Amino acid sequence: MADKENLCYAYIQLPGTFEWVPCASLKVKEVGAGAFQGSFTYGKRYLARANVVELDPYHLKLTDKPMSFTKLKGIPGALRDASPDAWGRRVIQARLQREASDISEMEYLLNGPDDGAGNLRFGLSVQPPGPAKPFNRTHQLEALAKAAEQLEETGKLPYEIMENLEPGTSMGGARPKVTVEDGHRIYLAKLPEKQDKHNMQRIEYATLELARAAGLQVCGTRMESVGKAEALMLLRFDREWNSDANAYARHGLVSGLTVLDAEDGYTGRDRWSYLLLADEIRRWSVKPDADRLELFRRMVFNAMVTNNDDHPRNHAMLRTAGGWRLSPAYDIVPVPLLSMERRDLALEAGRYGRVASVYNLVSDCGSFGLTLEEAQQVINKMADVVKGWRELFVKHKVEGRSIEHISGAILPECFFRKEPTTPP
Repeated sequence: MADKENLCYAYIQLPGTFEWVPCASLKVKEVGAGAFQGSFTYGKRYLARANVVELDPYHLKLTDKPMSFTKLKGIPGALRDASPDAWGRRVIQARLQREASDISEMEYLLNGPDDGAGNLRFGLSVQPPGPAKPFNRTHQLEALAKAAEQLEETGKLPYEIMENLEPGTSMGGARPKVTVEDGHRIYLAKLPEKQDKHNMQRIEYATLELARAAGLQVCGTRMESVGKAEALMLLRFDREWNSDANAYARHGLVSGLTVLDAEDGYTGRDRWSYLLLADEIRRWSVKPDADRLELFRRMVFNAMVTNNDDHPRNHAMLRTAGGWRLSPAYDIVPVPLLSMERRDLALEAGRYGRVASVYNLVSDCGSFGLTLEEAQQVINKMADVVKGWRELFVKHKVEGRSIEHISGAILPECFFRKEPTTPP
């Protein structure tokens, strides 16, 4: 019904603290077929705090006035980033036993994980929720993987595992995943999918280690046995154990989609651009030169390995003790493609659009603070490392047939093209 208005409250764990405080209210109503109007308002008591912080320094500035939003179905980007991803939504649909079309964005927020991305939680009361549930442990992974497989097959969850299979964060892709704790570290465990023909977890693990070897800042990674299968363990960089408080500090996190103030989905891609993201980093980051160089490296690496799933949600800004920084890299997977003439990225990479070739990657290198010569040196240095990818994949125990499967994705001939085939 177009007149119905939904309300929820947002709570934040402020930097340097371990308690939850209410920070804002969010009202969303449908104003037409598929059109929504959201109204976000900071609480007056929250604004009066000495250690108050904005959830987003540019789109959610500290003010006592309501702010309106129509993108992302009326949900401000910083809040949507703490909501579950595609996999998490399937878990919620199974838990609520309702179809996706019958669940609103607000309900996904309210039914999301206790430990979603960043430092936000949501509820229906002004008072913050109680303590989060204990984390899953690595010894539970096999049971959780079986539950995920059952959800894939039947769309239902076994009752005894229902409360342990969290919806998952908005970061890390759409594959089955669960948050687990191991040795005062929090990991996002990416699980196998039943239809996988290759060990995609080990392929992603080796790719992230290749990125690390090529000079990228990459999240911590390791592999974990799960019965006869394996899980990829990605260290959560938005969590930090504090032994004095015997608790985890939670750091603010917003996706590249929020930083770009862009729409989700491939129909709203007009702002999906590395160049625009680099420009935003200039004002977001406390070390913009270092972060723009890092973003350039990631763009180049994604092109080198044909990772065309480099959409804005697979980039993020992290609120550190010193201020906002580009987060460590995550979710990089080679995608074998038949075409040897041209490969495209999800984001625009230069004056020739999304083309994943050297001529395009260097065409607007000034946006990243680089001269043409410096950009070419970065690419050459990275290429020298990536050329040894087969040996590194063997070292990290990727099967030979999987190496052959992805071989066409890494450093294809069209990547090295230095002259455009069409004018910009």
